[in-house]
Amino acid sequence: MNISGNTVFIPGSTSGIGLALALELKAKGNRVIVGGRRADVLERIAAEHPGLGTVRIDTADPASIDSAAKEVLARYPDLNVLVTMAGIMRVEDWRRPESFLASAESVITTNLLGPIRLIAAFVEHLQKQPDATIVTVSSGLAFAPLKITPSYNASKAAIHMLSESIRLQLADTSVKIVELEPPSVRTSLLPGQEDSEFAMPLDEFVAEVVALFQAQPDAKEIQVERVKFLRYGEARGDYDQVVETLNASDPHGE
Repeated sequence: MNISGNTVFIPGSTSGIGLALALELKAKGNRVIVGGRRADVLERIAAEHPGLGTVRIDTADPASIDSAAKEVLARYPDLNVLVTMAGIMRVEDWRRPESFLASAESVITTNLLGPIRLIAAFVEHLQKQPDATIVTVSSGLAFAPLKITPSYNASKAAIHMLSESIRLQLADTSVKIVELEPPSVRTSLLPGQEDSEFAMPLDEFVAEVVALFQAQPDAKEIQVERVKFLRYGEARGDYDQVVETLNASDPHGE
């Protein structure tokens, strides 16, 4: 993906990694549209960051995705980058089905069905652009499990394989598939994660991500150094040690 000159839509970007990435991409010379569920938050973001576009979208709701896609494409017909950022993470106890089933269904709906529906809503348009990119967002936990978040781990592993698969299908089109693989980052994804000493500072993470996009415009996966411990455990042959270390040291996954 070229680092500038794009029109970028990032659903799920009213806080955390999504908003920070939106602001960095805007600073690099892109037109950026952030998407989120709450109109008041979108209004505040638009007021605080002139030039940043906003669109209301609930990525857990198929009708909202369809409506938002129509609005985005009507207002920004040169859209060429979609970042499927929206995601949730829940702690689950799978010994007690009454405590995890609703959570698991919600996580899968947001983290897996959401990106699938977003891609379905934009992929035909993107194929008509001379240079387009879909950025999926998995996680280091797609490659090594954090025991307290089974559905999150599974959803991100599915995003990894989805990215690998649709990259093959779209190989003869103008659309590139780039998978962003964050480690634990200081956001509000889980309670206490914003202050976790094990999590990567948000500004450092986004700066490294943007630098990687700039240095590697043809990259298939964007991996900051800190996620490689999780990403390549199996390839290195120390997967069991990675899983043990992950679950012994940090409740937030890094």
